[in-house]
Amino acid sequence: MDVLEAPAAAAGRMAAGAIHHVAFRAADEAHQLATARGVAAERPAPGEVLDRRYFRSNYFRESGGVLFEVATDAPGFAVDEPAEKLGGALCLPPWLEERRGEIAAALQPLTVPRSGQ
Repeated sequence: MDVLEAPAAAAGRMAAGAIHHVAFRAADEAHQLATARGVAAERPAPGEVLDRRYFRSNYFRESGGVLFEVATDAPGFAVDEPAEKLGGALCLPPWLEERRGEIAAALQPLTVPRSGQ
């Protein structure tokens, strides 16, 4: 990885091809808390832990403005449907349900391979 330090450069902006954030995995909430404590030792503490239905996340920005997320594995994506049926239906967290039609219309059709087919 190459890192270019250019403090006088203009700040980036959200647009096509831009990265919104970088996510890191925490095996569980204890690991996530330990990571947050480590971050807090170096810069302002990460924000509160947010329940994203499928995982718990907290976020922090590094000094250059890049947003980082630390997300837990649990509870996982099988909260809406059994693991063997994952991908068979569009499942959304409650806060996106009101946009279901818009989200579904923007998705490209896909075929989910099933064992034995």
